[in-house]
Amino acid sequence: MERWQADVVVAGGGIAGICAAIELLGRGRRVLLLDRDAEENLGGLAKESFGGVWFAGTPLQRRYGIRDNPALGLADWLAFGELPPEARWPRAWAEAYVERCVPEVYDWLLAQGLEFMPMPMWVERGLHVPGNSVPRWHIVWGTGHELAVVLAQRLLEHPRRELLTARFGCRVDGFFTQQGRVAGCRGVIEETDVPFEATAEAVIIAAGGINGDLDRVRQHWHADWGRPPGVILNGSHKFADGTLHDAAGHLGAAITHLDWQWNYAAGVRHWRPRKPSHGLSLVPPKSALWLNWRGERIGPMPLVTGFDTHDLVAQVCRQERAYSWQLLNKRIALKELAVSGAEFNPAFRDKRRLAVARDLLLGNRWLWDELTRNCEDFVVADSLPELVERMNALVGDDSVDLAAVTGAATRYDERIGLGHRFHNDEQLRRIEFARRWPGDRLRTCKNQPILDPKAGPLLAIREFIISRKSMGGLATDLESRVLDGHGHTIPGLFAAGEAAGFGGGGMNGKRGLEGTFLGGCILGGRIAGQVA
Repeated sequence: MERWQADVVVAGGGIAGICAAIELLGRGRRVLLLDRDAEENLGGLAKESFGGVWFAGTPLQRRYGIRDNPALGLADWLAFGELPPEARWPRAWAEAYVERCVPEVYDWLLAQGLEFMPMPMWVERGLHVPGNSVPRWHIVWGTGHELAVVLAQRLLEHPRRELLTARFGCRVDGFFTQQGRVAGCRGVIEETDVPFEATAEAVIIAAGGINGDLDRVRQHWHADWGRPPGVILNGSHKFADGTLHDAAGHLGAAITHLDWQWNYAAGVRHWRPRKPSHGLSLVPPKSALWLNWRGERIGPMPLVTGFDTHDLVAQVCRQERAYSWQLLNKRIALKELAVSGAEFNPAFRDKRRLAVARDLLLGNRWLWDELTRNCEDFVVADSLPELVERMNALVGDDSVDLAAVTGAATRYDERIGLGHRFHNDEQLRRIEFARRWPGDRLRTCKNQPILDPKAGPLLAIREFIISRKSMGGLATDLESRVLDGHGHTIPGLFAAGEAAGFGGGGMNGKRGLEGTFLGGCILGGRIAGQVA
């Protein structure tokens, strides 16, 4: 048995845990940071993300004439998340985040030496319910990789670095109490299988959510989505398995809204997997046709990304087979296709401005080559009959109907051909609306037909539902203290980030406005460190 002692133990080395530890060191506390992953992965899933953070009322917005404020942001937040009045702590956290995110996240990140891309992006605009009224998604220059690396540096190079002990490869399994107060945690050093026990005045849970455990994802599947698909890819952290949710539950902690999950509809298999069922989350091209397993256009409301991710998942899951196809051509792919995260955005990740400009203006040919050569879910052909034949070969049956695919593409192209004034297709209307914002116009085609012979070859992408983030979790008050089922605090126990549903056990509600995840980790981690 290894025995360690500190003033505060932080269980989890993601963004929330790092921010909590920085605040603790700033207050002269002795910190023990325990993480199950390897040291080079300090920063957690945020290190793999694209690095977008939600803000309302920043100088960057004002530079582009965006009139935004916390009141408008909160109205959008509550409507989009459908947060009921009885969700006391999630609503309280939503209000706190909207009010505090600019001074305590945006300004704080700038003070750490981080920069944002020059224009905020407009995502989750809303479909059947209101979403973001204005662009609010501020992307860290260098992606989530830069965010994680810089914050890790601030921690490891802190002026009071001698007060920090960081141990990796340590799986925390549970907590113990003394005189009615959490007094530490226990677990195992996985490489040697040696148990450990760490005593402290307080423990901060910052170990992520449950979405890395696909069985738990299915167990808590949201009612809007019907039955869980047979295939779900894993886009979460491999150690986000809910172990510490269970451990806190044994102490009486309230665990709420685990069905509030942020999963995506456009996952493809990673050809270099680092975990079971490893998937990549595509940013689906707006100009592609979204088809069901037979090749029929999903509708009657066509699927278009950037408006309501929750609804996209619901529409795919309602199909007889809960996966989908996107039909497009090379010209559309070069301009619009992207993969979420740092790994497949090297120009952004490495802060190479000329390469970013080249890809935006000339098309991302590197990504086209990488995906079409390596990903089994990408099918390329010069004609529709050949494409459908290869789609069926990939699936292993004759489920994709050539007539259905041909009809969907032909009708869509005919509507484009009627001319701009007569576009009565909802997808074309939403593309036009998206292109009004310069950030979307740069990477969205204008009235591009699918079967244009000059834009080929044709591409079909088979897409699965992919798990990503837990928006429910441990209930916490506005000081990040974990609450029991009666609403009382559990002395000595705190939670931050995804473990706490990004605050309060689910501050987003059932939908997230995007960027509230990283932002929630930063604000919640800072508060937990300050109070603990």
